[in-house]
Amino acid sequence: MFNEFKKFAMRGNVVDLAVGFILGGAFSTIVRSFVDDILMPPLGLLLGGVDFTNLFIVLGDAQYESLAAAQEAGAATINYGLFINNIISFLILAFALFLMIKGMNRMQEKKADDVPEQPPAKPRNEELLEEIRDLLKKG
Repeated sequence: MFNEFKKFAMRGNVVDLAVGFILGGAFSTIVRSFVDDILMPPLGLLLGGVDFTNLFIVLGDAQYESLAAAQEAGAATINYGLFINNIISFLILAFALFLMIKGMNRMQEKKADDVPEQPPAKPRNEELLEEIRDLLKKG
């Protein structure tokens, strides 16, 4: 059983998947930082100084200055500002993956164009019939 698992784990697809998963996690961190630290502050400024991370609704009668204060008090909140950040992060990540896959498909198409197409091989029975025909013409 261990040998079967080892054979499965060492197949190329599983290793490629693991590498892709790790790189995806790292790329996700970069995109999150881009959205939270670079994209959202100017966007919030353009919208009148809105800090998206502090957009929330308290479920109850209490009022809090910030999301951190509400969470520290243990209040139930709907954090729609964080949700907006996550949607923007997802869209950027999805677009980047789209561009990457599009580029990979283009490279594969170029590789396929470089290889000259071979005419399809004739079925074996046709080859035999042609040999018989040629022998009959000689004889």
